[in-house]
Amino acid sequence: MLLELSGVTFGYTDRPPILCGADLTLAAGERLCVTGANGSGKSTLLRLIVGLIRPTAGTITAFGHPCLGEADFAKVRRRVGLVFQDPDDQLFCPTVAEDVAFGPLNLGQTRDKAMATVARVLAQLDLRHLQDRVTYQLSGGERRLVTLATVLAMNPEVLLLDEPTNALDADNQARLTDVLQALPHAMVIVSHDAAFRAALGNRALVLQNGQLSPVAQDPVKTV
Repeated sequence: MLLELSGVTFGYTDRPPILCGADLTLAAGERLCVTGANGSGKSTLLRLIVGLIRPTAGTITAFGHPCLGEADFAKVRRRVGLVFQDPDDQLFCPTVAEDVAFGPLNLGQTRDKAMATVARVLAQLDLRHLQDRVTYQLSGGERRLVTLATVLAMNPEVLLLDEPTNALDADNQARLTDVLQALPHAMVIVSHDAAFRAALGNRALVLQNGQLSPVAQDPVKTV
């Protein structure tokens, strides 16, 4: 099992718990879709997995090892890539190439190796024409794909995707769907979009009342 959450509880300060004993597992090659109402805790769930926030109860196990502190979660973030819902939370360098190179450089790659990684990932996503563009001048669809590139450049084993089709038009959503379908990674995909979940997922959960339960009728694929 790649990821396992057991009995996870979390609440923000001075507010009732948003997660109340939530359980989740993710196996190799699995594409798990998570849906639920606005404010139900879906983004919180993804942030907990990579240790950006910590549960008040329950356990998080990644790649067979319990995550007990920052040292454990630092290792998780080398193997699990989170694509935030808002690209502005992820893109902060002057150009696309610099944004994509940021992660590899921080992993200790030389400048030459990091730029080779940039070239490979941008080619994989058919984004080479954007490498010298100013990030904030990109279209919404382009920025979404560049955020994915910044995560893939880290060579993760698992992708966490938070509402990846948010604010995308039909053409860019179709392009993103094609890109994700071609990737071999295990994924946790948070999405309100039933058609998108059907195109990508092979299992679905709904988050409600602080817990995760199967979505019996979600039209995910059977693999």
